[in-house]
Amino acid sequence: MAAWGCATQSDVNTIDNRLAEMEMRDAQLRQNRNALKSDLEQRNQELRKQSAGLRAILEEMNEDIRILSGRLEEMEYSIKKQQQNAADLESKREAKLDSLAERTEENSVRLNRMEQYLNLESSKKQAAVITPAVPAKKPSSEDEIYRSAKQAFDQGDFDAARQGFQEFIKRYPNSNNADNAQFWIGEIYYREKWYEKAILEYQNVIEKYPKGNKAPAALLKQGLAFSNIGDTANARLILQELSRKYPKSNEARVAAEKLKTLK
Repeated sequence: MAAWGCATQSDVNTIDNRLAEMEMRDAQLRQNRNALKSDLEQRNQELRKQSAGLRAILEEMNEDIRILSGRLEEMEYSIKKQQQNAADLESKREAKLDSLAERTEENSVRLNRMEQYLNLESSKKQAAVITPAVPAKKPSSEDEIYRSAKQAFDQGDFDAARQGFQEFIKRYPNSNNADNAQFWIGEIYYREKWYEKAILEYQNVIEKYPKGNKAPAALLKQGLAFSNIGDTANARLILQELSRKYPKSNEARVAAEKLKTLK
């Protein structure tokens, strides 16, 4: 009985030890499972934050694309409208010239009839003086094209002036007035408050005609254009460059006054 009792106690101890070991393993497993669960929850939170951030960036990019698309459509509409206005103006001018030519021809016929009726004596030279000349269709020479475009600019006909100056630069790129024509194109856009386009046109003056008489004025107006669109940093840089390159110019004095107001 004693031997049976010792064996039984040993078995009980063995079972107890195994149970204790299993409980420790179970506790360790629960601890590992809880740690893994916590780690997974933390990673899920991080992934949700990253996903939310990516969605926000994507929405912002989509909004920027929509804004840019809208601006592009506005620019395309504006360009088409300007082209249509230029075409309509040219058509009206051609119609006026044709009408004037017809009236001139009619007047010439009437004058000839009156001379015949009155039996007036006239030589070929006199007839040439009496008969009005048919007006030219378009200015053709270098000076005529530039003068016509500048006159349109002074009269506020910016579409005709822009077209004239562009034609002048295309036909006479090496003319002494080429830099002036390029500058006036920038002025047209500036007066139309299309400052971004004006900046680009002024840049053409600065790059293509650095030694021309319009380079200081182009720098000044470019700086003012940047200021008008709220880009004070570039406005300040351009005006400072003007003061450095052309310190004795009138434009440099204006730039110095403008720099005092830029913050």
